[in-house]
Amino acid sequence: MKVISQSFKNEDYIPIRYTCDGEDLSPALEWDQVANAKSYAIIVEDPDAPGGTFIHWVIYNITTNKLPEGVPKIHKSQYGIQGVNDFGNVGYNGPCPPKTHPAHRYYFYVYALDTILSEIRNIDANRLKSMISGHEVDKGFIMGKYKRR
Repeated sequence: MKVISQSFKNEDYIPIRYTCDGEDLSPALEWDQVANAKSYAIIVEDPDAPGGTFIHWVIYNITTNKLPEGVPKIHKSQYGIQGVNDFGNVGYNGPCPPKTHPAHRYYFYVYALDTILSEIRNIDANRLKSMISGHEVDKGFIMGKYKRR
């Protein structure tokens, strides 16, 4: 499953507007429509964080194959159900690596699922991953980098 963004190219730098140094908007994302997928889920991970993989976004029960820029940071919207990221917030919080670090990588994983999942308030990435286990029809990602100045 191919994942693309109008906001940045795969393996390129993520523009400031999608980070903690800018407007902290979620980037626009689009992916292949997958046959027999009933919904999609997205988990954004930074594997380069000092304490291990850091989660920047958890959203699921997406019923289209794209999201616009700036999904509202609320539990339930027309785009899907959002969980809690590792900042402790609902919705998207963008790249914000320590200023002393080299560029971190941010993986926007998109999961195509054969079901609509139960709505759970304040779900985290680990719980979502266990819920989607056995329901994945396909998976893809786009990766962007960011270094603070």
